[in-house]
Amino acid sequence: MNLLLLIILVIAEISFCVLQLGGTVRKKEWTPRRLTVNLIEVCIYLITLLLPGIDFGFRFTALFLILCARVVVSGIFFLVHRRNDKIKQKSAIVWSAVISVVLIAFSLVPAFLFSDYHGRPATGQYEVSERNVILIDRSRTEEYEKDGSSREVPVHFYYPENGKEIEAHSLPLVIFSHGAFGYYQSNTSTYMELASNGYVVASLDHPYHAFFTKDSSGKTIIVDIPFLRTAMYVGNSGEITEEEIFEITSKWMELREADMNFVIDTIKASASDASFDDSWCFPDFPEEEIAGITGLIDPDRIGLIGHSLGGATAVTVGRRDDVLAAVDLDGTMLGEETGVENGKVRINDQPYTTPLLSLDSESHHNSRIEAEETGYVYSNNVILDQDPEGYSTYFKGAAHMNFTDLPLFAPALARMLGTGSIDPEACIDQVNALVLQFFDCYLKGTGTFTVNDSY
Repeated sequence: MNLLLLIILVIAEISFCVLQLGGTVRKKEWTPRRLTVNLIEVCIYLITLLLPGIDFGFRFTALFLILCARVVVSGIFFLVHRRNDKIKQKSAIVWSAVISVVLIAFSLVPAFLFSDYHGRPATGQYEVSERNVILIDRSRTEEYEKDGSSREVPVHFYYPENGKEIEAHSLPLVIFSHGAFGYYQSNTSTYMELASNGYVVASLDHPYHAFFTKDSSGKTIIVDIPFLRTAMYVGNSGEITEEEIFEITSKWMELREADMNFVIDTIKASASDASFDDSWCFPDFPEEEIAGITGLIDPDRIGLIGHSLGGATAVTVGRRDDVLAAVDLDGTMLGEETGVENGKVRINDQPYTTPLLSLDSESHHNSRIEAEETGYVYSNNVILDQDPEGYSTYFKGAAHMNFTDLPLFAPALARMLGTGSIDPEACIDQVNALVLQFFDCYLKGTGTFTVNDSY
């Protein structure tokens, strides 16, 4: 529908331009006509609101503002030139149409980049609410800043809305970590599914690894450009050595693991003693509301999950004794690599015993098979072989971003980053169902967990 809207508005501009070029036009005649066309275009947009896929949401905000601004500007010109008898130059008429088309097309870019996505249906009995805090780790200095400030980790809670009806300290806590230059909402459908079924989900941002986030002062923090470039280089370069990869990725993992460990410790402490220390910052919601959320959490039932680098983080932090289960969404378990010797990767030789679920794309699965056949030491194979309760499956036709909501929210961007032929809605629904079943088994002790070889 956004393409239809664009075509209609462009036709209106071109038609107006052609009609005006048919003869001599004076400014006092042109300005009311220009105002009329701009008003008609606003009306066209308002009428198309009746069609599916067009609304007052962020995808069309820029278009609506530009259409309204053009009405105001043309109204001013009408008042100024209503008695101006000078001839309107044909070149000015053409340029007016060109600029109008460019502005309209540019303002509709978000409508083409993003879809009319309203989430996936959740299967649980609870309505879900969201609140956020910022946790400040005063033991660490922010390495991406030069002012000596402490490391801050934004945390976004998804939890059952009718929490007052739920017994205190009765809900498992699941902590999510996003991928490289991802963001906390990357798997919102997963959080909603879990929270609707009686979990508290804490999705954290890794500042400067996240595409964007905010600090405690309200400042927007965008992804660190050198990190972004390096991540793309590591992912796409075929000439980089194992030593170089380990040197780069071990620093990433150290930062992310410290973030997740800090979040676990801080939330557990609050859930246990019903208080907040100076690590907690409440920029958007009152302390009492957050206390109502942490009061629901059972600090003895914690699960971890992440996508890509976030999955790797969840796996390694999952070695903690207080973590009962971990899920890796298409991530290479980089945190389990301890070094490189003679060009070969060394893997943590401490047995991995935490129940672990690994969900892979088809290409990732094929790479694991190839590693087994060639004798290449691959961390995912080693860890899953070690784990007596390690489960693994893959999704035929799925690519890396199919394990997030991005293909549903921003299809064009997701295609650039990697999506497969699988239906994105069916894929994420199946992922969420497996994640819920897995955590139900190991965090709630309900049912047994089974998984197919592939989906």
